[in-house]
Amino acid sequence: MQDVNLASYSFFEGMKKEHLDLLSSRMSKDTFKANEYVFQEKQEANKLFLILKGKVSIEVTSPEGKPFSIQTLKEGEILGWSWMISPYEWRFNARVIENTELLIIDGEYIRKKSEKDHDLGYEIFKRLAGIFVQRLEATRQQLLEMYHAI
Repeated sequence: MQDVNLASYSFFEGMKKEHLDLLSSRMSKDTFKANEYVFQEKQEANKLFLILKGKVSIEVTSPEGKPFSIQTLKEGEILGWSWMISPYEWRFNARVIENTELLIIDGEYIRKKSEKDHDLGYEIFKRLAGIFVQRLEATRQQLLEMYHAI
């Protein structure tokens, strides 16, 4: 899939060409309609997503069974990191807010290649660490807002 230049997206910026080529060799595109789930909590996690167009809500399910949004992601942002951390299950739900086009990269393939090529693994993991922090901060902010609403 040559029409997407990974290096132009912040998550991939500065990566070695050989690593970008490796990732590019295992990517595809898909579209999702509003309110469709990209993935749901506890499903097997094996993909990394880049939002090309649209918006996706990262959600958890409340004890009452209602979805609770912790963060909204938009064009150019990365969705999904659970494929890199055992037990390789999604820890959140990802629901499309508006019609969305996603670039999909085979996360299981990246994980296996990263185990052999530690330079690749380090590059991916340090970039994912930034996403971990973003999700943690978004969750923290939502908890603070809930606390103040009580």
